[in-house]
Amino acid sequence: MTDAASAIAPTDYQPAAIEPSVQADWHARQCFAAPDQPTGPHRYVLSMFPYPSGKLHMGHVRNYTIGDVMSRFYRLKGENVMQPMGWDAFGLPAENAAIAHNVAPAKWTFENIDYMRNQLKSLGLAVDWNREVATCTPEYYRWEQWLFVQLYKKGLIYRKLSTVNWDPIDQTVLANEQVIDGRGWRSGALVEKRDIPMYYFRITDYAQELLDDLDTLADGWPQQVIAMQKNWIGRSTGMDITFPSVHGDLTVFTTRPDTLMGVTYVAVAAEHPLAIQASSNNPALKAFCDECRMGSVAEADVATADKKGMATGLFVQHPVTGEDLPVWVANYVLMTYGSGAVMAVAAHDERDFEFAQQYNLPIKQVIATPDDFDISTTAYTERGILINSGEFDGLDFDGVFAALEAKLAPKGQATAKVQFRLRDWGVSRQRYWGCPIPMINCDACGQVPVPEDQLPVVLPTDVVPDGSGNPLAKMPSFYETTCPSCAAPARRETDTLDTFVESSWYYARYASPQYQGGMVDPAAAQSWLPVDQYVGGVEHAILHLLYARFFHKLMRDEGVVQGNEPFKRLLTQGMVLADTFYRTNDAGKKIWFNPADVELDKDEKSRILAARLKSDGQPVEIGGMEKMSKSKNNGVDPQAIIDQYGADTARVFMMFAAPPDQSLEWSDAGVEGAHRFLKRVWRQVNKHLSSEFSTQKNVFRFSQELFPSTLLSAFVSKDLTTDDKDLRRKTHETIAKIESDIHDRQSFNTAIAALMELSNAIGKFEVRNLTNYAVEREALICLLISLSPFAPHMAQTLLHHFDIDLISTTFPAVDPSALVKSTQTIVVQVNGKRRGQLDAPVESSEDELKAMAKALPEVQAFLTGPTKKEIVVKNKLVNLVV
Repeated sequence: MTDAASAIAPTDYQPAAIEPSVQADWHARQCFAAPDQPTGPHRYVLSMFPYPSGKLHMGHVRNYTIGDVMSRFYRLKGENVMQPMGWDAFGLPAENAAIAHNVAPAKWTFENIDYMRNQLKSLGLAVDWNREVATCTPEYYRWEQWLFVQLYKKGLIYRKLSTVNWDPIDQTVLANEQVIDGRGWRSGALVEKRDIPMYYFRITDYAQELLDDLDTLADGWPQQVIAMQKNWIGRSTGMDITFPSVHGDLTVFTTRPDTLMGVTYVAVAAEHPLAIQASSNNPALKAFCDECRMGSVAEADVATADKKGMATGLFVQHPVTGEDLPVWVANYVLMTYGSGAVMAVAAHDERDFEFAQQYNLPIKQVIATPDDFDISTTAYTERGILINSGEFDGLDFDGVFAALEAKLAPKGQATAKVQFRLRDWGVSRQRYWGCPIPMINCDACGQVPVPEDQLPVVLPTDVVPDGSGNPLAKMPSFYETTCPSCAAPARRETDTLDTFVESSWYYARYASPQYQGGMVDPAAAQSWLPVDQYVGGVEHAILHLLYARFFHKLMRDEGVVQGNEPFKRLLTQGMVLADTFYRTNDAGKKIWFNPADVELDKDEKSRILAARLKSDGQPVEIGGMEKMSKSKNNGVDPQAIIDQYGADTARVFMMFAAPPDQSLEWSDAGVEGAHRFLKRVWRQVNKHLSSEFSTQKNVFRFSQELFPSTLLSAFVSKDLTTDDKDLRRKTHETIAKIESDIHDRQSFNTAIAALMELSNAIGKFEVRNLTNYAVEREALICLLISLSPFAPHMAQTLLHHFDIDLISTTFPAVDPSALVKSTQTIVVQVNGKRRGQLDAPVESSEDELKAMAKALPEVQAFLTGPTKKEIVVKNKLVNLVV
């Protein structure tokens, strides 16, 4: 660097002036480009990629700043870091926006990507933009089509009829959350249940491995996420029990075979063969079955819905007693779960109890309950000792399980079985803006995969959907083709893939995004995978992470990647909350106002007392803190914060306001506080650089070998003062804490707190001579480098004035000698009560400490007689008993 590089920094902190130039420098030098095959220590840091909605929100800022702090820290530690970015660009929101704006989803999506890319860059992220991918490009989805074909050939993908929500006006399938009071969310039409063919991944083939491998993640993943995944996979041991019937035997799976003797009826789904058989000549039952089919197919919705049912008039036999049990159709039984039938034990199952009470069905207790439990008012669902069960009385769960298996298995009426709650993954979507499913439907040959040399099946991008069905199904230019097997005219599949498919393998594509020979360049995959650190919202703890783990195993089995898991370490950040304000209109609807449009009255503790709308000065209701969302209109525009305070302030606030895994409450005062901290650091550096001792700057041109642990030894020939030693100790304690907080604890708020403490210590330090100046210089340099993961623009700018290039420097090393204390603070007690304290040399003997304690004037006032006992606790206190 030139001498001009170490000139005095501008007096005022002006982020709008420095941040664009620093970012331009990073871009020009390609500072964050990572090689496909790194040498030496390297680390892959990845944040979940965004959907290109068109505008960043504060959740994005928090997510990507967390990842960037770690990425920059590990760069300072000498590691080659890859931090890529891309776009989860397919999906229904783009299609809906396209319908609303009469524009092609591709145009809308790529315009949003361009805008959001610039927003992300304005945050100062250390991203390798050469690795950028968008999942809606053929260069990307070509390879998931290739994998789809391989898996179909192996039988890991199959096609079957599935019951879906169908909007008869929009001619489209609706997700459960798009059905509101039985009607389509957009058309308002009464939703129908339809059986349509859909493709499924056999994720259940990997259920046990997905469950077992969670144990290998225990050291790197939050226990909460591991528990959520285990519950979703839901391994349970139970028994298939067959109930004989002249109408066709009925087999059910139960995890509670110990309650078999309490079965008083069986319940089946509306689509069950027994229900269809019984309703064929029973119009009332058929109407009820049709009503059940109109309901939600979501398990959660079924669990909370009112229990409804109707007797079929059919009976099955109890496998032990031979008793006739009535068969009912019940709306709480789903055909998609198990066999579509349950053995109803009203005394010991809450749903069955509610249903039995509703229809006055028998309730038979077979498990002993505590004396204070009233089985007439609620089901008893715990395990226990059997009663009212004949030959099984007195047995516990394990005992009756074995006894039933011994009794019924020889007759083919019982089989022990392991079952999973996890269901195969349905990936067909009846919409346009998604990856085309690479299959061809032939009348003669059935379903035939597209030959590999014809991939990718390219989605046309000039389509403007109108909301009435899938446009691909109306485009002969897309669906008309010939069968690869028999060359006869055939129809290309018009369904597209669930967008979870794209997000399940993007992490691997980043390792070699331009590679044309497969999903991932094997050498790059070997170098970079698995991801060392993954960051994302806890809302993705189940489906996305489960599907990505599943996909990694699929790719492993195809020889694409190595290892069993995609992500070594996981950090799930909490939500960003903000105040909400509203008025209620005459119709009773709440009208929400953005916090930027509201004027507040606050008390001395910044608690909101009253709120008024700026536009009319009239009061608005205070709704409390809630997650930032469009529905509550309480989002804060990141760009407005960057424009006013700078990206570094936004980054520091987001990392300081709360631990990363907890919810963050937005605070304008907190943002201003972060900004004041950065301004103080700027002033401290400016003051240091303008000191009278700065003319001797050549003394301080330190080599990497000397910086910083032996920084002072080059010119200090005498002992440091106590103040010098205190500041050096604080400096090196801070270095150690930053390293521990970022790498070990991932506690970024406490790291920033430590940097604030160091800044405070520097502010209290007086520079009277060259040695003081050197000590302060070391503290400031270490402060700036340690601060740089959080505030990189300011840190780089200020370090430039110390002839240090942030991009090429390393994280400070702790000087163990600086941590050694020469004095110790000793609390002095008299009769166990604190009466004073003293600073004593660490080598002081117990007798010396006692003498110094007795000499304190504030202690002598309480020494009313000779001491009976004198207690010394090493390095802590002296207690004088009189």
